[in-house]
Amino acid sequence: MAIDAATVRKVARLARIAEPEERIEALAQELNGIMTWIEQLAEVDTDGVEPLTSVVGSALPLRDDVVTMGGDAALVTANAPKSKDGFFVVPKVVE
Repeated sequence: MAIDAATVRKVARLARIAEPEERIEALAQELNGIMTWIEQLAEVDTDGVEPLTSVVGSALPLRDDVVTMGGDAALVTANAPKSKDGFFVVPKVVE
C-alpha cells in the first residue's frame, strides 16, 4: 500500500494535525516505510504459535475453595444504614 502526499494531507486533516506543506513528502516517505515494515511482519509464519500477553510467565494466586453455608444475613446487614428481613433497604431510584 503506497501512501502519497494527498493521503497524508487527508489523514492530517482528519486527525486535525497542522503539518507544513514542506513536511508532507517526508511524512509520506516515513509512513511508506512503516507500511513496508508492517507488510514484512505479515509474511512471518505464526502457525502453531500460542498467543501471549506477556513474555514473563506468571500465575495468579488462587485461594482454596471452601464450602460454606452462605453468609449470615444478620451479620451481613448489621452495618447497613437500613435493613428489613435480612435485606438491604435502599432509596427508590426510579419513579
